[in-house]
Amino acid sequence: MASLMILKSLKKQRSFSSLSPITSSISRFVSTLILGEHEGGQLKQSSLCAVAAAGAISADNSISLLLAGSGPSLQQAASHAASIHPSISQVLVADSDKLSHPLAEPWAELVRLVQQKGRYSHIIAASSSFGKNTLPRAAALLDVSPITDVIEISGPQLFVRPIYAGNALSTVRYTGVDPCLLTIRSTSFPVPHISSDSKSDAAPVSQVDLSTFSEDILDKSRYLKLTSQDTERPDLGSARIVVTGGRGLKSAENFKLMEKLAEKLGAAVGATRAAVDAGFVPNELQVGQTGKIVAPELYMAFGVSGAIQHLAGMRDSKVIVAVNKDADSPIFQVADYGLVADLFDVIPELLEKLPEKK
Repeated sequence: MASLMILKSLKKQRSFSSLSPITSSISRFVSTLILGEHEGGQLKQSSLCAVAAAGAISADNSISLLLAGSGPSLQQAASHAASIHPSISQVLVADSDKLSHPLAEPWAELVRLVQQKGRYSHIIAASSSFGKNTLPRAAALLDVSPITDVIEISGPQLFVRPIYAGNALSTVRYTGVDPCLLTIRSTSFPVPHISSDSKSDAAPVSQVDLSTFSEDILDKSRYLKLTSQDTERPDLGSARIVVTGGRGLKSAENFKLMEKLAEKLGAAVGATRAAVDAGFVPNELQVGQTGKIVAPELYMAFGVSGAIQHLAGMRDSKVIVAVNKDADSPIFQVADYGLVADLFDVIPELLEKLPEKK
């Protein structure tokens, strides 16, 4: 099993001057496989962030993007991926009904199969539900140790990840054999704006040979159904504005206030684990260490106490606004603007004064 060596773990420490530099001979052989996610014929933003992270590994990195599924949607997503980012050197497509649903077990086997042929030095996935499910299983098949929740890349073998619910940062040097497997926080690797004419030629699209794909792996899991809320609001993971409610909202009925506020602001709705556990909202809206990691331009928290697990999921937001009637709530320690008041007085006043969203 590959090993990981923790070099340094200091609160908000970002200096690497005492670490030995990565030699240039390593960077010449860097090649990366991105586990791509797609929906509706489009590559997901989180996968583009993974491409941006791969670019931070080495300037000479050869980046391949792996997509799987079946039908026209997959081919459309492949065409989209081939032309959307200039750093992508090729797109690999695994077209099979066996991979029509993003189950972790068949995907892990697919990664093992592609790695056997490509011999990549790095494999990267976003820290989404898909990435957190798939990458550890792929690491087990490849007999290596993955590095999770990477927020900064300083070289081909040097990474920074949060520990202790984000209260400290750990600098990790990978000392194992290839490939080095990473999940990255997409909020830490924003994708720069790419003009439509920035890439004249699309990356080549190749089909993955699935003739040796193991059928036994398909017996380990079975797709049942997908349940999700139908909403026109932005996706929680990529929204510019997020309004989050906590236990202070007291009931699912009161959470409708958050939905009305989100509609006026064009925002996504989030919730704390306490609100989810109480049954106010479904768990897909949970923000925090065990939920979604967000970093919007504006984060508004109502009735949120600020437990350390919740702060780990939103503390990188650009502007944080907190409303809580308890002046000693930990949320005020990270908030840019705080209001000690009853949220049931504040939200109706906000709804009254905010203009209707056009």
